[in-house]
Amino acid sequence: MNIQRWLKRLSFASMAGMFLILLMGALVTKTESGRGCGDDWPLCNGKFVPAYTIESLIEYSHRFVVGVVGMILLATTILVLLYSHRKDAKWYVGGAMAFTVLQAILGAMAVVWPQSGPVLALHFGFSLLSFAFTLLLYLVYTKFGEAMHRGDGTRLTKGVRIAIWGILIYSYVVVYLGAYVRHSESTGGCIGWPLCNGQVIPELSGATGIVFMHRVAAAVLGIAILVLFLVVRMQAHTDSAIYRATRLSLVLIILQILSGGFVTLAMGYDIYLLASMLHALLISCLFGILCYLGITSLHAAEGKVQAYAAPRLP
Repeated sequence: MNIQRWLKRLSFASMAGMFLILLMGALVTKTESGRGCGDDWPLCNGKFVPAYTIESLIEYSHRFVVGVVGMILLATTILVLLYSHRKDAKWYVGGAMAFTVLQAILGAMAVVWPQSGPVLALHFGFSLLSFAFTLLLYLVYTKFGEAMHRGDGTRLTKGVRIAIWGILIYSYVVVYLGAYVRHSESTGGCIGWPLCNGQVIPELSGATGIVFMHRVAAAVLGIAILVLFLVVRMQAHTDSAIYRATRLSLVLIILQILSGGFVTLAMGYDIYLLASMLHALLISCLFGILCYLGITSLHAAEGKVQAYAAPRLP
């Protein structure tokens, strides 16, 4: 049995599955299908195969996919722990499993007991972290894994490396604020885009204050990534992994901000659901790329680049 091939296949399946869970979770929230199975978990309205309604179909399909992906991730975890000699791979699969369990527990709690907006927002946040860990795990077994393991020869100043991790952590805060907007039912707090209710700075209270805070946070993230790109461009070669990841992050944050405006302008129209799903898709990709950038930057210190030792597999 070619262990290397199975590690790559299962890690890819785990990553793709986590990405699907993210999108399906966003679909559950946007279609208000979270109560589609009543107060029952893991059953749906007391049945293993529930009666057909749109809400129950969406919610139960989400649960089913979480279960299947959970089993795939469990198999991946066992294989990585037993056969992989890459310590980083073990950290990634362990993180993915931990946050998958946490988001499953939060999901079950949200069904059985009513939860507050701040707690519900964590559900998406944990799902995003699960996806990020599985993405990093998959990249270990691709050509990008070398840069994550030893760097690509790029040398960055300490300040830039700190900035990369600061932006990564801050991006998670922005994601949480976006999830809180949805779960606190504040989506309609700002009518219009880029202005909020026709004002540059609206009344900062209630739903309007929540939405406006998310908009400002997203704008600050966009400016931070733009500045980071300009600085990295001066320190890294254009063909380096760090430069390309930073450039892609800039493209994604621009698209993410525009998609946020698209969501606002699409409210009340049939394309609103599509706009919302696009918004969730883009932020997931952006966070994943920032995680890759953060890990790769750890090996871009000033000085001698670490020697690379290829992973040994039986």
